[in-house]
Amino acid sequence: MRMKRMIPLLMLATTPIAGMAQRQLKSGVDPANLNPSVKAGDDFYEFACGGWMKNNPLPAAYSRFGSFDRLGQDNNKRINAILAELMKGSYAEGTIERKLSDFYKLAMDSDRLNREGVSPVMPFIHSFESAKSVADLETLRLKYAPYGISGFMNTSFDADEKNAKMNILLVHQGGLTLGQKEYYLDTDSATTAIREAYKRHLVRMFRFFGFTAAQAETKMRGVMNIETALARISKSRTELRDVEANYHKMTLKEFEKRYPNVQLARELNAEGVDSKYIQTMVVGQPAFVAGVDKLITAMNADDYRAYIEWNFIDSSAGYLSDPIVAANFDFFGKVLSGRKENYPRWKRATNMVEQQMGEALGKMYVERYFPVSAKARMEALVKNLQVALAERIGAQTWMSKKTKAAALDKLRTFYVKIGYPDKWKDLSGLTIDAEQSLLTNVMACRKFWTKWEIDHRAGKPVDRDEWLMTPQTVNAYYNPTTNEICFPAGILQVPFFDMSADDAFNYGAIGVVIGHEMTHGFDDQGRHYDKSGNMTDWWTKSDAANFNSRTGKYADFFSAIKVLPDLNANGQLTLGENLADHGGLQVAYTAFKNATKNHPLPTIDGFTPEQRFFLAYAGVWGQNITEQEIRNRTKSDPHALGRWRVNGALPHIDAWYQAFGVKADNKMFLPKEQRLQLW
Repeated sequence: MRMKRMIPLLMLATTPIAGMAQRQLKSGVDPANLNPSVKAGDDFYEFACGGWMKNNPLPAAYSRFGSFDRLGQDNNKRINAILAELMKGSYAEGTIERKLSDFYKLAMDSDRLNREGVSPVMPFIHSFESAKSVADLETLRLKYAPYGISGFMNTSFDADEKNAKMNILLVHQGGLTLGQKEYYLDTDSATTAIREAYKRHLVRMFRFFGFTAAQAETKMRGVMNIETALARISKSRTELRDVEANYHKMTLKEFEKRYPNVQLARELNAEGVDSKYIQTMVVGQPAFVAGVDKLITAMNADDYRAYIEWNFIDSSAGYLSDPIVAANFDFFGKVLSGRKENYPRWKRATNMVEQQMGEALGKMYVERYFPVSAKARMEALVKNLQVALAERIGAQTWMSKKTKAAALDKLRTFYVKIGYPDKWKDLSGLTIDAEQSLLTNVMACRKFWTKWEIDHRAGKPVDRDEWLMTPQTVNAYYNPTTNEICFPAGILQVPFFDMSADDAFNYGAIGVVIGHEMTHGFDDQGRHYDKSGNMTDWWTKSDAANFNSRTGKYADFFSAIKVLPDLNANGQLTLGENLADHGGLQVAYTAFKNATKNHPLPTIDGFTPEQRFFLAYAGVWGQNITEQEIRNRTKSDPHALGRWRVNGALPHIDAWYQAFGVKADNKMFLPKEQRLQLW
């Protein structure tokens, strides 16, 4: 999560604003966003968000649009305003202003992109067409490895989860254009239709690059042969959530003995990695690597050539002419997501700049929109939430004193990042050449970031001060290996924070976000990491059993939800995020009651403070969404859909029942013994 604009956080609801001051603030709840014709206890999502959804129909360029997305849209315009201003100026060669300006100009120059057509890609296509054997193709592919043209696996340098202070080589499954294996293997009508559309897309795209209809058809079959083979040996998104089952440390010698055909060292050497940094590694999915080892010996040159060429085409499509961009959108936008039209060029160009130089742009963003004082105020609010979570951990009856003590120790050592980094990445080594094509410059950026990762992470200690999101991102995150919670400047605005609203609203919105990220440290994945970020079992066996018993029922509850008539939610895939929502609500509500106990807030616009807390939470998730996007996210997204982050979470929160007088005859009512009892 990440993103946001300028906000003078005058009083970020940390300690309560004293009586009179709080009474002068508004509720933060807009009655126009509600649908009072629906009972709160029957469908709280419709009650809290029905008006907003009616008044904000789905824009043609979106597959999902909600209050969260509106914030992102507004923020995108501010970022674009910075770029538009830069484009008008004149800057010295090598300055970051010149790099941002030149790159944005290239992305905006539709006339030049259309003149160039597919020509920036054709030298690569021709070179692979001339290669005859699998060995020749692999030698040629490795030439482009520094530019992000990878093979069947994903490699990176990141924290060793069992020695979290040091980076180590990580090897994970990859190679699937559609991301998850189900798109290639499931046989239900909806998935089959998507797979057939993907095949047509492959043929269409190959035709753009000079291949005949017959050749394109053959290329498509080659790509599908390899990607389907990879899908069969891949773990599902749900299986990948088991952190212990996806950690296997081995030496390079052991790897080469087990998988002699993979030639990992050769691949990494081609990217610029010294062999001394890969003598020990963590392999996430050994069965996948074993499958790849067999695949390499069995595949033919024509299939492999088609697969490599498709990687080039697919990774380049967004940086070429309008017909290529439109064809790419027809599948990934319309078929896969249900969008009716693409984003305007200015927005796509802005996103391109953010993808390659996001932090540099973020530095300008925070200078313009995020006052230094806001950082301190947010830090105080985070501390309030930490106190509340500590209270809730201490009050649990299912947890032993030993595990509680370790949990509280972990909570106390959270590394909190707010707003923006204290140090910025150095981009002096990145060259943007306005004489070259947009794609050429994108590849130069990819090569720069490959080298940056090697230089800054390979064989080096983990840098806890590195940010994994840009400051302008409308989101937040928890990183278990550094035990950090991060709240970029971008998220500190409506609907998450409203400086003109009282504590009830702000604790229900930004407070729950903070509590959500904190709770990730203790969800079904986060609980496997100690205060130092090491994957280790710090729970007693009985506490772990109690945790699993409670969370297993919670996963089952969400898996029973019908997101479409023929499709259920995946409660195992979304378990971590659902637990974080639950914990965030519990912790933020406790913090809210603590903050206002000496200065009770009044009823405003007919809603009590407690009611406004839950209305603020629900308002964050109000959205309209296409059926295609529902299917896509249910397969791939570890977050529940917006409707169910409300209607799935609140029936397990006792305070919600009390706030709205929910009774047994209401549709959302759950008997107390069926509610999640965790944090």
